[in-house]
Amino acid sequence: MKLTRKLVLAKAKASDLESVKKLNCCVNSILSLSPLAGCLCLSELYLRKNMIPSLSELSHLRPLTRLRVLWLAENPCCGTDPTRYRLTVLRCLPRLQKLDNQVVTEDEIALALMEGEEVTTPPGSLQNQLSTNGLQDVETENDPLNYNMEETNKIREELGMKPLPRDKFSSLSSPSTRESKPSMKKTHTLDAVLLLLKDLDEEELRVVHTATQNRLQMYTLDSDMLTESQHTQKTAEIQH
Repeated sequence: MKLTRKLVLAKAKASDLESVKKLNCCVNSILSLSPLAGCLCLSELYLRKNMIPSLSELSHLRPLTRLRVLWLAENPCCGTDPTRYRLTVLRCLPRLQKLDNQVVTEDEIALALMEGEEVTTPPGSLQNQLSTNGLQDVETENDPLNYNMEETNKIREELGMKPLPRDKFSSLSSPSTRESKPSMKKTHTLDAVLLLLKDLDEEELRVVHTATQNRLQMYTLDSDMLTESQHTQKTAEIQH
């Protein structure tokens, strides 16, 4: 079944998409979630036992910043690995408080942001049609402002937030700046993260804080293991 604007309004008994707050579409053979992108006030969505083929369809739910409850179980997109499925969904929609009738914890969100797979936009969608030729891609890559916008909005997208418009970004250095690519990428990524933090509320900052702590613990563990390995190797060399 094709999910249409008319069907959404009928099921929600609403006059327009923006007034839809709760929607139950279980057991309807639904394939695509694209019409839901306009339900900006949606907080609960029930999609159990449909025919959603890929988790890429979740990209249509990213603009729904009020979505807190999602029931997606028993769809083909869930696959056979429940851990991978859950982390991927939570990475795409980190604002969720309940997924498939199970409460989402802060630790889960932090883990999902690090280990969940990135959800890409479905082929043929509007976002994938925006770039019309290779020249446009080259211009975007060489424009530091566009690069910074892409980095920031990519992070915001992963947190389920709306992209920032161009005028929100402060002016950056000229494209003629002679930085090496790795250095430029790190600089712009840091700028993107700092810009993102300015726009987060208390709940979102808590998620970022937890994710950062977990990442630092991983780095510390890796560093300790490397130091121990180097010490063992040096001891072995001395003994020989």
